[in-house]
Amino acid sequence: MRVLLPLPVVLPLLAAGASLALHRHRWLQRALGLLTLTAVLGVSIALLLEVRADGIGVVDVGGWEAPIGITLVADLLAVIMLAIATAMLLVVLVYAIGHPATEDTRRFFHPTYLVLAAGVSLAFLTGDLFNLFVAFEIMLIASYVLITLGGSEPQVRSGMTYVVFSLLSSTLFVTAVGLVYAATGTVNLADLAGRLDGIDPAIRNALGLMLLVVFGVKAAIFPLFSWLPDSYPTAPSPVTAIFAGLLTKVGVYAIIRTQTLLFPADGASEVLLAIAALTMVVGVLGAIAQNDVKRILSFHIVSQIGYMILGLGLFSVAGIAGAIFYIVHHIVVKTTLFLVSGLIEVSAGTGALSRLSGLTRRAPVVAVLFALPALSLAGIPPFSGFVAKLALVQAGLDIDQGLVIGVSLLVSLLTLFSMTKIWAGAFWGAPSEVEAPDDAGGDRALRPPPLMVGATAALVLTSLVIAFGAAPLYDLSHDAATALMAPDGYVGAVLDR
Repeated sequence: MRVLLPLPVVLPLLAAGASLALHRHRWLQRALGLLTLTAVLGVSIALLLEVRADGIGVVDVGGWEAPIGITLVADLLAVIMLAIATAMLLVVLVYAIGHPATEDTRRFFHPTYLVLAAGVSLAFLTGDLFNLFVAFEIMLIASYVLITLGGSEPQVRSGMTYVVFSLLSSTLFVTAVGLVYAATGTVNLADLAGRLDGIDPAIRNALGLMLLVVFGVKAAIFPLFSWLPDSYPTAPSPVTAIFAGLLTKVGVYAIIRTQTLLFPADGASEVLLAIAALTMVVGVLGAIAQNDVKRILSFHIVSQIGYMILGLGLFSVAGIAGAIFYIVHHIVVKTTLFLVSGLIEVSAGTGALSRLSGLTRRAPVVAVLFALPALSLAGIPPFSGFVAKLALVQAGLDIDQGLVIGVSLLVSLLTLFSMTKIWAGAFWGAPSEVEAPDDAGGDRALRPPPLMVGATAALVLTSLVIAFGAAPLYDLSHDAATALMAPDGYVGAVLDR
């Protein structure tokens, strides 16, 4: 494991440099990106199997032992997130290779995408707050480029919103890291778990609130979500898909990690449950009010984050297990839906519902690829969303949190309504006139490239596998939640070696 653990970070960074040097050779860039992410996926699966069999893995980078040096830690939560994230990165890269795009966009997409992959991996594996900050900055630097690829005016305008919010969040994050170090003398997460208990409770609570705000911006929880619906819809479809599937979940991961390890609650957290309920409601109401496929789906990112925070807010093994299962389900389903939105744009030339209709007749495959994850997002049985929401409902009712569970069920109904709105507007009725995109010519606008369709279909099948093979995944999530609720195992693995 000592050899494998750094590879998900090191391999994409090395490949990014090589890909940039190969910018004149499009096929070599593609092959390098696919080979690298396939290798990282293999490493991630190997780490998952090793951690499940042998327990938490730890590597001290450079030989400096914790809590002084840089520590990489692979526990069950980290490797679950790493494996599903890498799988999404690989599938979306296949989709991006098939997506019609300009040559300049292709040239710089691949190295930047690999840098993003390295940042995501580091965020899951790092064992200290400062390097979590570094991981976020790696992701943000890459995302600044990816979100404005193409350089259109709407992209740059929306990208500026994203950049400003991200810079403010980063400033608050590095300030919080400095204050944590000043108060405790360490930034190592395992070391902090013990030292935070020895400082003034008011200071401890203030530090916890600062970190919750920082990661809340990344996760787009209420009321810190306003940057997301304006930023994502204007980016290229592959970029929007990977941002929607992964970046907010990195923020949720950071919230779960810090709240369970550094600021554990003795019971359900009323603050987190209130945030969860408001996030669910505001997000779904925003989705209902939109008239563009990507904007509807962007607001649903916000709404669905509320379910994950709900599981954490219950602060029980069952609740956190439900949250982890929900994260895995949502990463797959939300990435799929944004890939489908790209298929819609290629098929019809637009994502505006007012200019769409009849795609069921013109593009029946796209209709099927939309319908299955849409039903899953709404929580309709027997799809993965139903299993994930059922786990959260049972966990909430077990500790008498009926009110927030009632809110979650209402939001599910409203989610189904908004998915029906997309279906009625885009897929039902007589076929509308096709508006050929700027980067697609002739009848290509009617037939999405096979790589785009194949990658999307692969994720739809993955969501079905999650639904019909839910028991092993839930058992894995339950084991990860059990470890999170008993942080002494994490602390001992890092410090007592």
